[in-house]
Amino acid sequence: IAIRAHAQAARGPNVLFLAIDDLRDWVGYLGHNPQTKTPNLDRLAARGQWFSRPYCAAPVCNASRAALMSGLRPSTTGVYENNNDWRTVVPMDKPLTAAFRRAGYTVRGSGKIYHEAYARRAEWDDYLVSEGTSPPPPKNPGVGGIRFGAVDCRDEDLPDSRIVDYGIEQLRARHDKPLFLGVGLHKPHMPWYVPRKWFDLHPLEQIELPPHRDDDLADVPPAGVRMARPQTDHARIVASGRWKEAVQAYLATISYCDHQVGRLLDAFDQSAYRDNTMICFWSDHGWHLGEKLHWRKFALWEEATRSPHIWVVPGVTQPNARCDQPVDFMSIYPTLCELTDIKTPAHVEGQSLLPLLRNPAAGWERPALTTYTYRNHAVRSAGWRYIRYANGDEELYDEAADPNEWTNLAGRPEHAARRAELARWLPTKDAPDIGGHKGQGAE
Repeated sequence: IAIRAHAQAARGPNVLFLAIDDLRDWVGYLGHNPQTKTPNLDRLAARGQWFSRPYCAAPVCNASRAALMSGLRPSTTGVYENNNDWRTVVPMDKPLTAAFRRAGYTVRGSGKIYHEAYARRAEWDDYLVSEGTSPPPPKNPGVGGIRFGAVDCRDEDLPDSRIVDYGIEQLRARHDKPLFLGVGLHKPHMPWYVPRKWFDLHPLEQIELPPHRDDDLADVPPAGVRMARPQTDHARIVASGRWKEAVQAYLATISYCDHQVGRLLDAFDQSAYRDNTMICFWSDHGWHLGEKLHWRKFALWEEATRSPHIWVVPGVTQPNARCDQPVDFMSIYPTLCELTDIKTPAHVEGQSLLPLLRNPAAGWERPALTTYTYRNHAVRSAGWRYIRYANGDEELYDEAADPNEWTNLAGRPEHAARRAELARWLPTKDAPDIGGHKGQGAE
């Protein structure tokens, strides 16, 4: 009772900043895949506002997270890939954590908020030091680089359980300042190694493959085909006959992740902070499982760029509110600042979502923008996706008539005005890759 009274009296509001790795739009409340089982993410969505068209700033872990946390797009910083050390171009005073610390918050976290290779723990007042080790891989660990299989362990033996344990400890503790708590889960990032019980939730005989066409790349220009790399992961998976097993493993890993989210939500509901805390939920990007003959992220199509996004803001959002406006995750930094009465730093490039959180049907002119590697961009409006590659190759998809993006309309003269309208949202600056690379991502 004393902790609850202290939390209510403390300056606020508090922030629970919940990040998931590699979670595409396969969550129950979005309805894109009936095979998925995410009861805890669904109950989170039911509490507040969820977006049906949310998109990442970059379809690769490091660049996506660096952009979201710094407020600076990849095309501004030159941070495009997992091997770009963003810390060399983003000073300590720029990130979201710095803005909250300056405003008097205690900033604490665990797990994957930034890409692990370039975490800057000095940005935080406290951070989980060790997530522990993972159990050994299964005997038949997937196909090539697509690693999956049930492991002989308990839920508690995986790092994500310990990451959530830290979050629960913070929610049970007394804090003398308003709290910004970041909790970043690794799953469903590969390897898709989780206990057998999560596979059993998704029986192999009931698994359906995602919508796909063997000729899907026939009208995709050469730059897009190079991103798809159909002769690597996809060719190996098809030859192995284990495509459905891989889909099952991804679904199983999502279910495990959802369980961990549920543990955190349960602790949140029992905490002193439940009535004075906003929740911002996001995933860094999506994932392909054979659509466009592609696997992983590292592409500019719908599956790689769309991932779930939920806001629960007491006094602002309504329960189970849906917003269909296209947004990208550059909006998170300025939205959190505005909701907490923190002045948004001048360098931040995104636009606050507060008008949409107050009214999901409010007008919203800006489409979502996603960048992957130097001078490759996708613009996603409510009804269209336009892609322009560095060499000038283009793709255009009518998302209402063709939600699977099977027909590239970019070469049709009747769509020239549409292409031009979407192209005006492309970045005016394309910074060189800070590592001098022009290749494609790796895990």
